[in-house]
Amino acid sequence: MPKITLPDGSSLEAPAGKRLVLALEDGGVDILHRCGGHARCTTCRVQFQAGEPEMMTAAERDRLAESGLVGQYRLSCQIVCDQDMALAWVNRLADSSYSDVGGRPEDAITPPPEWVKRPR
Repeated sequence: MPKITLPDGSSLEAPAGKRLVLALEDGGVDILHRCGGHARCTTCRVQFQAGEPEMMTAAERDRLAESGLVGQYRLSCQIVCDQDMALAWVNRLADSSYSDVGGRPEDAITPPPEWVKRPR
């Protein structure tokens, strides 16, 4: 099982193939995902310290490009847990003005992924 190392040095394990946003949420992180995991809002952003996946969905690339965030952040709703990672999240419910994290994302990546190499 892939290991996800969190900012405080603790870690959680995620079943291979699980969406990162769900692994974080199920591991107790109140990460925001206001659009329900559809690569539309960028509230589920993460920053990698290690283990950043080489591939990304075209939806993630396009949304990050629209926001000027390519190369700085990734969208946890568009990442599959298939390797060890060390990361920090940007937006948590506890630090926001929202009353909930957003609708729970589906188990499968949405929209259906078209995989592309991540820009550097």
